[in-house]
Amino acid sequence: QVHLCESGGCSVQSGESLCISCVASGYTISSHSPGWFRQAPGQEREAVAGLDADGTTNYADSVKGRFFISHDISKNTLDLQMNSLKPEDTAKYYCAVDCEGAWDLEYMYRYWGQGTQVTVSS
Repeated sequence: QVHLCESGGCSVQSGESLCISCVASGYTISSHSPGWFRQAPGQEREAVAGLDADGTTNYADSVKGRFFISHDISKNTLDLQMNSLKPEDTAKYYCAVDCEGAWDLEYMYRYWGQGTQVTVSS
């Protein structure tokens, strides 16, 4: 059984950095292109970053240059380093695995975590 658990979300000030992590059980997180999504209140869930099997990273335009996705094979975790955070980054962040297509399409992912809340104050 696949289980994903995100952690590290908290409240920060604008301009600060934060790293959130997703640990997987029952699944090798580096396989099948894992990714991060987020959902702000009243908005649809959107893709944030994806990590292809060949190591290629993909980012939404809104976070490009500020956010960085990586995985730790030894810990079987997927991490998202978020720098220069803005109030518009406030959302619940979800990790997703087992992607069978485009990294930024929600329905391409088979397994999801429960999310971790990130709140950025101005």
